[in-house]
Amino acid sequence: MSHAIKPRRVSFDWKRTPLHWIPGEPTATHVINVLHLLLPAGERWFVKVFKEALPLVTDERLLKDVKGFMGQEATHSVQHAYVLEHLAEQELDTTAYTRHVEWMFDVLLGERPPLGIPVPRREWLRFRLSLIAAIEHFTAILGDWVLDAAALDEAGTDEVMLDLLRWHGAEEVEHRAVAFDMYQHAGGTGAVRYLRRAEGMVCAWPALVYLWIVGARFLLHHDPQLDGGRYRLKDHRAAARRGLLPSWASLNAAMPRYLRRSYHPSQEGSLRKAVEYLAASPAAQAAAGRPAGRTTAS
Repeated sequence: MSHAIKPRRVSFDWKRTPLHWIPGEPTATHVINVLHLLLPAGERWFVKVFKEALPLVTDERLLKDVKGFMGQEATHSVQHAYVLEHLAEQELDTTAYTRHVEWMFDVLLGERPPLGIPVPRREWLRFRLSLIAAIEHFTAILGDWVLDAAALDEAGTDEVMLDLLRWHGAEEVEHRAVAFDMYQHAGGTGAVRYLRRAEGMVCAWPALVYLWIVGARFLLHHDPQLDGGRYRLKDHRAAARRGLLPSWASLNAAMPRYLRRSYHPSQEGSLRKAVEYLAASPAAQAAAGRPAGRTTAS
């Protein structure tokens, strides 16, 4: 299916979104809120790395997709940064955590290897492309999950936050193959290309789990409406059983799929479902000056 990937204008109004935007569910709320901590810096980093890699792209179709991907990721970064501002207005300042995230992407994974590690520039670029391809595997899975998460509607989740998550998730499904195809195109050939792809996953997934758990602990601990809030795995599992979060088991199971030599991200999610949501998203309708359509999960 031929499909043009392009950024979209969106407009979210956060004035009425409560701190616990899943009513009575601080753990589920803040586990998802970790995305707002990671994505502004992370998606800016995606764009920087892809800009470095653009001269390696010789396929015109891929080049168009990559530029569309970059535009979408830049828009995601900005919109999630607005959520951080809204959290700060509600006395939940995330600066201490986001500084750590920014250091990780800007310094540890910057244009040059850290600590003077002697890695050729082209190989360092290919390694970072492999990390992005691995991360995008999980963002596509999360995107597909949130599009189907009817339990969030049933729990009375704030409509603006749910639209942000589904708009973003739909675009992740829409461009799910771009980072992978970019890596396959620019990541070398043969067994070395596959081994580097596997290396990207082996590095990315444990790092994501660490950042997610530490981020959830940070948010729950600093939540001004909780008295000494704590992240507890049993609370996460209980929320996942109610359909308010993806389970760790489902996310762990996604790793071996990616490691199959025959794997391609087009096997994840439904492009049709994603595009249908993007056409009806209230934020996209608001930016276009049109009445919002129906967007609840099917």
